Amino acid sequence: MANLLDGRALAAKIEQDLSQRVAALKEKTGRTPILATILVGDDGASATYVRMKGNACRRVGMDSLKIELPQSTTTEQLLAEIEKLNANPDVHGILLQHPVPEQIDERACFDAINLNKDVDGVTCLGFGRMSMGEPAYGSATPQGIMTILKEYGIEIAGKHAVVVGRSAILGKPMAMMLLAANATVTICHSRTRNLPVLVKQADIVVGAVGKAELIKKDWIKPGAVVVDAGFHPRADGGVGDIELVGIEAIASSYTPVPGGVGPMTITTLIRQTVEAAEKALG
Repeated sequence: MANLLDGRALAAKIEQDLSQRVAALKEKTGRTPILATILVGDDGASATYVRMKGNACRRVGMDSLKIELPQSTTTEQLLAEIEKLNANPDVHGILLQHPVPEQIDERACFDAINLNKDVDGVTCLGFGRMSMGEPAYGSATPQGIMTILKEYGIEIAGKHAVVVGRSAILGKPMAMMLLAANATVTICHSRTRNLPVLVKQADIVVGAVGKAELIKKDWIKPGAVVVDAGFHPRADGGVGDIELVGIEAIASSYTPVPGGVGPMTITTLIRQTVEAAEKALG
């Protein structure tokens, strides 16, 4: 039977450590780490994610500053809000919830976030520094996945990792992080030819393509490590990007959906905010 990579349990363990670090920082400096969240528009799923992140802040003793902007917000208006947060010494991390309304230049707004406050790892500068092995906060989801692999003792060096997905905040940084950990990395996507053949070669498979159960379980090589970064709500609770029913008879280890990668994404965001606060407050 495959080993379950329980992201929810690991996140709870990390939160206990973060609570202690936040308490120590408060005692030393009299200041509380603050994560600013920006929600533009009325997307219900985005509002839920922002609320979950605020709840995570409270669990570890942090504060959250919630900025809500209307659907009609322009790029210039959003940039002005980000600049206010960049200049606010009480704010240690900034999260711009994705996606924003279509009239907004999301990339310009991501890149306006100060590198020291880019705790969600969304700026081009942060990605470039991370890719070159320089200090930067990693994109929260792939960084959370790397933590899962490390904490569960999954060997990465020398392994062939196949990442299915190429988004700027998941697939691409995931590939760079695995490469930095000495894996041999193949990046695939929904238009890759012979995708089943390539996935079948993988020692580590990361599903990050954003399409429900695109990756079939019979594509998985016996003994592979399976990491599913997708989530697609359904009446029965939801599925990921990988067909996971019966995967425990094939894989050596796998992340469940839900309860695998998702909780670690939020915990990584909170942990990187605590790190930013520690650096800013000494």
